[in-house]
Amino acid sequence: MDLNEIKKLADLMCEMALTEIELEEGGKRIRLRKEILFASKERGSAPVASSQVENETAAAIESKAELGRYPVVRSPIVGTFYKSASPDVDPYVEIGDIVKKGQILCIVEAMKLMNEIESDLDGKIVEICVEDGTAVEYGKPLFRIEPV
Repeated sequence: MDLNEIKKLADLMCEMALTEIELEEGGKRIRLRKEILFASKERGSAPVASSQVENETAAAIESKAELGRYPVVRSPIVGTFYKSASPDVDPYVEIGDIVKKGQILCIVEAMKLMNEIESDLDGKIVEICVEDGTAVEYGKPLFRIEPV
């Protein structure tokens, strides 16, 4: 198993909201595990009950599965994701916005070049998969769009 396959597994974990994945292939076994820490806003507050965490995790997985049925706009290049043309300008799109095929959704900066990423279809933005200013890889999901 090479590094690229391990990266794909890690991306799959993030995309499907998994906390652990294990794979055995050709006598080699790999297990990836992500610990989830719940930070408290107040000092000395009670810890979160494990049943509550399980319910929230199940709801998050259900939500991800629901979103998984929508088409994904993926990054065509490696670079930095930006929601707007500059920090003092409104984002190109927000969750709930209706977009048309060819409409600009965001910018991915690569080697000082600002690449406008356009919608492949008409629809409604149901998820923005990355945070503003985040580095993205080729093929990384950027948006999920519900076709209309």
